[in-house]
Amino acid sequence: MVTVRQVIGVALCTVVIAGGHVQAQSYPDKPVRLVVPYAPGGSTDIIARHIAEPLSKVLGQPVVVDNKAGAGGLVGTAEVARAPADGYTLVVGSVSTMVVIPATHPKPRYSVENFAPITNIAAMPNVLVVSPKVPANDLRELIALLKANPDKYSYASSGKGGINHMLGESFQAGAGVKIQHVPYKGSGAALNDVIGGQVQIMFDQLPSSKPHVDSGKLNLLGVIAPKRLAAYPNVMTMEEAGMKGFDDQAWYGILAPAKTPPAVLARLSDAMKQVIAMPEVRARIEHAGAIPIGNTPAQFSTQIKSEIEKTRKLVKERSISFED
Repeated sequence: MVTVRQVIGVALCTVVIAGGHVQAQSYPDKPVRLVVPYAPGGSTDIIARHIAEPLSKVLGQPVVVDNKAGAGGLVGTAEVARAPADGYTLVVGSVSTMVVIPATHPKPRYSVENFAPITNIAAMPNVLVVSPKVPANDLRELIALLKANPDKYSYASSGKGGINHMLGESFQAGAGVKIQHVPYKGSGAALNDVIGGQVQIMFDQLPSSKPHVDSGKLNLLGVIAPKRLAAYPNVMTMEEAGMKGFDDQAWYGILAPAKTPPAVLARLSDAMKQVIAMPEVRARIEHAGAIPIGNTPAQFSTQIKSEIEKTRKLVKERSISFED
């Protein structure tokens, strides 16, 4: 016998499923805000603007890039974590905001559980660049120079606890050298001082350093990626210099607030799959020095959690403190 409770349960399920279909069909019916938690001009901003316009065309609504910089990406990312879970506020997450901050910051103001991963847009080779004033022609020469002069040289980063800082810590651990960390409030200011010679070294993402390397304002000595870059075939990887396993690439992905309806997440995932498959979008991403990815929400979620554990291990081994 079918009870009244069972009838009501079936009816409720039908309403929920039907509501999900309606929501998927109607979403979006207004502009979508894509938060970049950094100032304009950096690698995250570059990738966001490459996909915003084509995503607008696929969704049929404007996708507006909104730069909300502050605290190494924490401010803008935390804002999205608190935003309504309706699919109209998204964030471009990076290793710094979705891995390093949750794994290391004493008061992160959000965790990965506050987000629903949609897709990893692209991976980005990290690079080691130096001021032309540094007397080293390649990575092995630089390591020898640093070993002979512990703590004499310094490296700039976009801020304490960011990806550039953590790459510097990984480099010191792998190469067995000691260099001073000089944190800045953003990659732009850090790069400017390396170009000017006030600081000698920087671990950076390729797109932001590439113009300065090509113009001769910076020297590219090392690649933090699984293989050498086609554009710079003579520059060795970290592994080639003896640092096994040091091939971490930056990445940039789209995430929504947690509890965003599954139908909306599915719509966004499908839309991003279409965008990343577009030849013109892939060409733009590759021209920026990145590698198009476009993985599934489940794959992206697994990747983030794995990298958080790896970062926590590095922090413990290096006894890194993030207290002010």
